[in-house]
Amino acid sequence: MSSEGCLEQRLTGLVLASPWLMRGLRAARGLGLSDWCIGAGAVRSLVWDALHGFASEPSALSDIDLAYFDAENLSPDHEAALWRRLASADPDLPWEVTNQAAVHGWFADHFGYPVEPLPSLEAAVASWPEYATAVGVALNADDSLRIIAPFGLDDLFGMAVRHNPARASRETYRQRVAQKRYAERWPRVTVVLE
Repeated sequence: MSSEGCLEQRLTGLVLASPWLMRGLRAARGLGLSDWCIGAGAVRSLVWDALHGFASEPSALSDIDLAYFDAENLSPDHEAALWRRLASADPDLPWEVTNQAAVHGWFADHFGYPVEPLPSLEAAVASWPEYATAVGVALNADDSLRIIAPFGLDDLFGMAVRHNPARASRETYRQRVAQKRYAERWPRVTVVLE
């Protein structure tokens, strides 16, 4: 098995052993979306907590990012309705729901510069600010996992925070690193600043 295959197997094991993430994946699957994943900080925290031996005391999550791709319905009301369904299904989880097909519509207002529309969920995950967090997981109908990791899993399991310039400016990346304070929670993490 390749090293990437081994890392996917490790990630699968961690996800399947996580009660909160499996609850979240089941709730998300119940929405009936055609293309979705839970990713970013939820997956990063799960892995880095495990690698630091924090499994019995997992990191508090600021949110659980449900990313989906629906170019036919860009309505913020639809996102809000999906969020309400998730919050009702599992109110203990801090949900955030984003249609990645609609991100270009609000990105400039939020980050200060425009971006092109994304063509797919995979392209969306590939645009997330750090390579270690550009990872998503979905629960298939047969309970197998779909892992979306356009840059692989080396940075995630290597505990390296590196800037993905696809959409995040250098300034946005630096602000995120300062805000997230990765090394305070996970002291073995290496943050690469440019």
